[in-house]
Amino acid sequence: MDETTQLFEDNRTHLRAVAYRLLGSVHEADDAVQETWLRLERTDVSEVENLPAWLTTVVSRICLDQLRSRTARREDLDAEPDNGEATPPDPAAEAETADAVGRALMVVLDTLGPAERLAFCLHDLFGMSFDEIAPLLGRSSTACRQLASRARRRVRGQSEDVEVDRARQHEVVEAFMRASREGEFDQLLALLHPDAAVSADAAAAAMGTPSSITGKQAVAEFFSGRAKAARLGTLDGFTAATWSHRGELKVVFAFTVEDGLVREIEFLADVAPLDVGASRPIR
Repeated sequence: MDETTQLFEDNRTHLRAVAYRLLGSVHEADDAVQETWLRLERTDVSEVENLPAWLTTVVSRICLDQLRSRTARREDLDAEPDNGEATPPDPAAEAETADAVGRALMVVLDTLGPAERLAFCLHDLFGMSFDEIAPLLGRSSTACRQLASRARRRVRGQSEDVEVDRARQHEVVEAFMRASREGEFDQLLALLHPDAAVSADAAAAAMGTPSSITGKQAVAEFFSGRAKAARLGTLDGFTAATWSHRGELKVVFAFTVEDGLVREIEFLADVAPLDVGASRPIR
């Protein structure tokens, strides 16, 4: 066994655990681990500074792509194929994953959106920092922290609190965008957290959006009188703002709301991998 193969095998159990927690399926987890191996084979290992971290990142991205591509219909975990031919389960694999996670947790995780699930699992179950998770989701560390927090409350059975958060967040975002459109500077200031900030992904920065704005005064000045063509939509199930050109979605404004105030606004122009809902006018 060569060195690269040995390094991968040393990390296989960990990768399989990550994939199972993210996907909820033994078979899909094994597929994700196999795809990770194929990508490792195409990589110059000498250029990888931290192989375990690199492998975790790769398998997480593969799982995230699978989660985002699933249909809205939720399938039973490890369901038998519809052709009626039963596929015998792998008892050892089932025992391993059941001991590590438990069906109850997996059922709850299956109710989470892809971004919430990944942020929660990687941080709470595998100890990855939000700075490490942020690039996987194309979001800021602050936004990933909020995603994990919402997922954590739902896992703890506090789904009602999540719905309250969703309703309150919607009110704040709509009020902020309305104030932006109408140029109501004082109202913008009132809705902004003292540490408010604006950030932009690489695609948005290339379109001319400032990559960083910090402080509620500066953020309010930037947004005052803008948002004329913006509409409300959803991102990961929570209210966001969108801007389209000739019917094509160009930018999503992702809001992080803390204690009823806007803490961060992210301009996301790399919209293809995002879970964005239908848009509607700002009232």
